[in-house]
Amino acid sequence: MSIQDSWYISLLGLAEHFRTSKPPCFKQCIQCLQAIFHFKPPVRVETRTHLQLGTILFYHTKNIDLARNHLEQAWRLSQNITSFDDVKFEIATILAELYCEQNMQMQCAKPLLRRAIEISHHSPSWHCRFLFQLAQIHAIERDLSSASSLLQFGAEFALNMAKAQYVGTLFILSRAMLLLSVKKTQEALPLLAQANQIVESWQGTQHQREHVKLFMLVLQVCHLLSCGQVKTVKPFLKQLQQSVQTISQPGYPSDEEWCMASQPADQFLWLSREQLCIIVYVVSVKHSMHSGFMDKGLKYAEKALSQIQNRVSSSNSLLMPFLQYLLLEHQSLCHLVMGQRTEAIKEIGQALSLCRSAPRLYPVSIAQVRTLIGLYAMSMDALDYAEAQFLASLQATQDPELATFTRLNLGILYLRMRRNEDYVRCAELTNPENLPSQSFSLKAASYFVQGMQCFFQGKLNDAKRCLRETLKMANTEDLNRLTSCSLVLLGHIFLALQNGREAMNMVTPAMHLASKIPDNHVQLWASLILKELYGQLGDQVREAEAYQMHANYAQLLLGDQSSAQTLNEHNLIQWLDQQIPSFIPAGLPSISTPSTSTSAI
Repeated sequence: MSIQDSWYISLLGLAEHFRTSKPPCFKQCIQCLQAIFHFKPPVRVETRTHLQLGTILFYHTKNIDLARNHLEQAWRLSQNITSFDDVKFEIATILAELYCEQNMQMQCAKPLLRRAIEISHHSPSWHCRFLFQLAQIHAIERDLSSASSLLQFGAEFALNMAKAQYVGTLFILSRAMLLLSVKKTQEALPLLAQANQIVESWQGTQHQREHVKLFMLVLQVCHLLSCGQVKTVKPFLKQLQQSVQTISQPGYPSDEEWCMASQPADQFLWLSREQLCIIVYVVSVKHSMHSGFMDKGLKYAEKALSQIQNRVSSSNSLLMPFLQYLLLEHQSLCHLVMGQRTEAIKEIGQALSLCRSAPRLYPVSIAQVRTLIGLYAMSMDALDYAEAQFLASLQATQDPELATFTRLNLGILYLRMRRNEDYVRCAELTNPENLPSQSFSLKAASYFVQGMQCFFQGKLNDAKRCLRETLKMANTEDLNRLTSCSLVLLGHIFLALQNGREAMNMVTPAMHLASKIPDNHVQLWASLILKELYGQLGDQVREAEAYQMHANYAQLLLGDQSSAQTLNEHNLIQWLDQQIPSFIPAGLPSISTPSTSTSAI
């Protein structure tokens, strides 16, 4: 060992010691690596040291500018070194990631990745990685044509030239995911079918097959849920849950083990086992909420958040904060349905806190946050504030599903405010006969809102026709909350028509279903109708029971309303600026303490 080798290895070993200490001593690690430059090392050592410093600074400190400086120096030095490809390519992928994180500087990342793609044909694994990275940047910039072309090229390269079945299928499914995200279903479905054929005739390892199958099932489940097909999706969701259980069993090879056992081109990890488990929890939460079982959705969400909590702070990726945001969004929706507005507005505040900590999250989630705040404000009877939030959401979104959902709630708002002309203008875009949305559940909901409008206008027969259409659709796909709302409104209509028997036939199952959700608002409404019905029948005992039930629900909801109004987050109903309010702290939020009604889960 030469003297030069000994001091380099000594400093490198000391740096590694500090890096792997518990807890890590990154400051001392960085000092050891910086000391290497004082010895005027050879260009290979200098390049590798710049890479190590840049990586540590980027992933473990807030000194992004210095990280960028080291990585750029490493990239510049590496260009003139032969037989140094793995280091050169590692520099390129990390520097491109840094550019994307730093003030959204995509324009710096794109030429870097194009150069990396150009010189990496002989290294299929790196070549595919760079194609994925560049496609992701184009997708973030909404240049979907370029992203789709890169993914198509990647699939052809992996399957035909590199003979990498696993990575080639990942390219196919990524392209399908991109097309589904912009509602190009007719182009996406053949890709899902192609991926399914590959999975059915799989020639690679069983572990790779399970990961590809998971990806495909996630896309199928998310697609069907976005279409509101809650019942249709059940067998796919069951397969997904069984598949993730398979890879979570004791003795199943670790991600590193099965990845290294693959051929070089296929040594590519789509998502870790832990990340896949969290994603399955997220789609399970979404399914539970859509099917109207809020308690079950909250249980899944709490399990997912407990798994995320230890990964968010250690990950520089947008994935974990985005999944945590989705869980908070669905938790708040569940709590709003259950009448637990105090919990809901806390979770909306936590979602905004995530947006502050992960700036790339804000532009893709602000419209949803506005809609959530609007729903909260509407549940608090702050109708003017709710309208402002809904209108702000419509200005911020390009998603036809979210726009339809928001307009349906805006229509209900206008009906409650007796603003018929505004309702008519809104209803023109939510007519169930020519709805712009592809969602089955949103179409069913649009019939419900139309029935509500007919009820408010005294057109009771038209209202019954619309609500029966809602019930028919809701029963087809197990949309339980929509079913309970339709039943209780039909019960109200039959009560107005002095048809007590039919009213009872509607309200009784509505009450039962609402208690299973549980939906305190529908139970409040239904208990009031039951009180009237038992009064008409002269059943004083049951009338008193229904009256007490109504009083209990009213007291519960009023108490929660008063509690919510004391929170700082309640002031979000007045927030219409682009800047997140100062009372929302920066940082990744911890898991909130569950409310008393869900603590037994």
